[in-house]
Amino acid sequence: MLRGLFVLAPALVAGISFASTRYAVADDVKLPPTLTFTAYDTGTAGFNIAVGVGKMMKDKYATDVRVLPAGNDVARLAPLRAKRAASAAMGSGTYFAQEGVFEFGAREWGPQALQLMLSSVDCNCGSLAVAADAGVKELKDLKGKRVGFVVGSPALNQNSLAVLAFAGLTQSDVKVVEFASYGAMWKGLINNDTDAAFGTTITGPAKEAETSPRGLVWPPLPASDKEGWARMLKVGSFFFPQLATCGAGISKEKPVELGNYPYPIFVAYAAQPADQVYAMTKAMIVNYDTYKDSAPGAGGLAADRQTKNWVVPVHPGAVKALKEAGQWSDAQEAHNNALYKRQDVLATAWADYGKSNPPADEKAFLDGWMKARASALAKANMPNGFD
Repeated sequence: MLRGLFVLAPALVAGISFASTRYAVADDVKLPPTLTFTAYDTGTAGFNIAVGVGKMMKDKYATDVRVLPAGNDVARLAPLRAKRAASAAMGSGTYFAQEGVFEFGAREWGPQALQLMLSSVDCNCGSLAVAADAGVKELKDLKGKRVGFVVGSPALNQNSLAVLAFAGLTQSDVKVVEFASYGAMWKGLINNDTDAAFGTTITGPAKEAETSPRGLVWPPLPASDKEGWARMLKVGSFFFPQLATCGAGISKEKPVELGNYPYPIFVAYAAQPADQVYAMTKAMIVNYDTYKDSAPGAGGLAADRQTKNWVVPVHPGAVKALKEAGQWSDAQEAHNNALYKRQDVLATAWADYGKSNPPADEKAFLDGWMKARASALAKANMPNGFD
């Protein structure tokens, strides 16, 4: 049984079905009267941006958008998979879910055919933040220190390991402290229960930590350190170097070289009808000016700022909206089609593994799946990504 599964109260999910006969219509966009999104905990960048998008949909289309906070990736995706939510504002867990690894390699999950609507890359970055009183100036100084992990959130934990890898450190070089949620981990940093926590520089808890007695620093990941970046990309292939110019303790005048990836990433399942995903994506594109300043990081959702050729495909409905915005190319079409094929390969491999009488033991099940997964990808001449 997976830990941290999210259960929705009936009152929270009433009326969100796209099958509703009453739609709000504007700018050729048709939205149902109620939508539900999931996101990270309240106060985080992902939650705040989702709320900003929701307010736009309310103002422009009279659509009520409920944003449900959830502490880990499994909790964010459970309502979406159960068709109780229309989209999830995710992070790098999008990639892990697609690949069926970590918590998503469990019998209850497997590879998830998640596809993108829009994602944000702005002035912020994502890295390990460290309490200033821990005496850490460079990432290598984290050796022997406490690093926060979140149960049921492979994205956050793998991100932390990727940043540690930049300094040549592994999980065994630090003291892992587990927390029940992202918010709890950051409270743990403020309360001196851990020394480091992964997050985006604009996340609300980072601001709170910066003004706490412990203070906050962001040890840099210089782009010039090619060896460090090579180590980091082996653990987190979805990162890229970026100069952070906004966030807790960071400004245009005091930037920090860090790493980044799209966040939040508004995702839907491949099985969701293209016209439904098109409507949500189109609404976000044509009304961008309405919500771009609603929360730090929201500006990165602009159609012309979308990350090209990432590791997860764009949903056909979103592709249509991006084409209409003039933000699609033949090269991206080819890349996107290859990623659709990858999702098909993973789905077939999972189905075949399930028919092979896999072991009942959870660890043995995951080990067997990872081998079957690697074999299927190799046969399709596709990279494993988790060697």
